[in-house]
Amino acid sequence: MKTSLDHLPAAKRKELDLVVGILREGFAEALSRRTMPRFRNGKILKIILFGSYARGDWVEDPKGRYFSDFDILVVVNHDDLADLEEFWSGPDETLLKELASGERLRTQPNFIVHSLDDVNEKLRLGRYFFTDILRDGITLFEEAGFPFANPEALSPQDAYSETRAYFDEWHASAVGFLDTALYVRRQGRPKEAAFQLHQAAERAYHGLILALTLYSAKTHRLNLLRDRAEALDSRLVGVWPRTNKFERQGFDLIRRAYVEARYSAHYEISDEHLAWLEERVAALQEVVERIALDRIEALRAAAA
Repeated sequence: MKTSLDHLPAAKRKELDLVVGILREGFAEALSRRTMPRFRNGKILKIILFGSYARGDWVEDPKGRYFSDFDILVVVNHDDLADLEEFWSGPDETLLKELASGERLRTQPNFIVHSLDDVNEKLRLGRYFFTDILRDGITLFEEAGFPFANPEALSPQDAYSETRAYFDEWHASAVGFLDTALYVRRQGRPKEAAFQLHQAAERAYHGLILALTLYSAKTHRLNLLRDRAEALDSRLVGVWPRTNKFERQGFDLIRRAYVEARYSAHYEISDEHLAWLEERVAALQEVVERIALDRIEALRAAAA
């Protein structure tokens, strides 16, 4: 694993120092409130920067309103410690507050948490997402004496069959949720339609990320899935235009719909925004299908 951040501007390195500090301090605080024996020796073993900022191809485009995120892998020593709600909601909230203030953090940090055993198992299975992190990632923090396993290559036949199965399952589900959204809007149930649209978009993104990397983080956060998918294939960038207030409000409404459309009496969405979101989700599914089928065909040819 690499350790140098010399390719990054000093301001970005300072932001990453802040992110690492918040993750470590927030985890220590969450751990201090647990008394069960299996938590007493809980540790962060590694914090790794991956993605565009690790590779050196990050994007900052104020005109197009597109900015790359910090992608962070946190590796812990026990599966239970990877529970996002139990141990990581505190640091996540702190990071969001820092980002909102803009004083010390200007780059969106997105982090995922896995145990060392889990990461090593995925490396042995040849999961691209984790083998790419091992190849391109930069270690920001590390406890000595906890090495990663040597990655193993996935056979072309297995890569093709797993990718095909993942995409077929998730794409069919995404199309089904969009059909349901169209139906319930016609029935005059706008909040339910918004939730169904969220699921249609979420499942489209999960299906594509799985098709391209054989791994997708367990999350319902549509902005995180959007950013991760757009980083994998630039053909997705134009799916959600961000040029005016209506468009930005539209994405915010679908982003919030997973929780608020079901549980908040204050969530409201207009028929105009629902129509726009239906169009955008349909466009998303079309682009996702095209990208995934390109990948599947390449794998099929390699397997043959």
